[in-house]
Amino acid sequence: MAFELENFGRLPKKSEYALRSLYELAARAKAGPVKVRSIAESQKLPVRFLEVILAQLRQGGFVESRRGSGGGYLLARNANDISVGEVLQFMQGGAAVEVGPDKDVPGQAAFSDLWREAHDAVANVFEGTSLGDLVRNEEKRRSEYVGNYVI
Repeated sequence: MAFELENFGRLPKKSEYALRSLYELAARAKAGPVKVRSIAESQKLPVRFLEVILAQLRQGGFVESRRGSGGGYLLARNANDISVGEVLQFMQGGAAVEVGPDKDVPGQAAFSDLWREAHDAVANVFEGTSLGDLVRNEEKRRSEYVGNYVI
């Protein structure tokens, strides 16, 4: 039986929503500013919580906001220049990911190398993946999918 990562190192909702909103902006980069409600509907996120997250991302230099009828949010930088790790570090105030059990539990020192290796591997994936990579991966996945409409 293979090891499942389903609940291993879960992201806080705020960080997950930040990534999903930035992904949406990256995917729509050519369309110009995107309204909060449109991001929320597309990513199935609560509007009020998303407004708070986008304000925080604006302060962090990840997004810009435009006022007016044609306004909304857009990425402040190219999607290829924003890594998942950078976003997570900003949203979580430091470490992009925590992997492993509580360090204060007796006997955990025996596992410290394992936890460090796991942490480093996950951090490398996050740092090496840009928002642009995520958009390209999804576009590739969609282009390879061929629907079967046989009844």
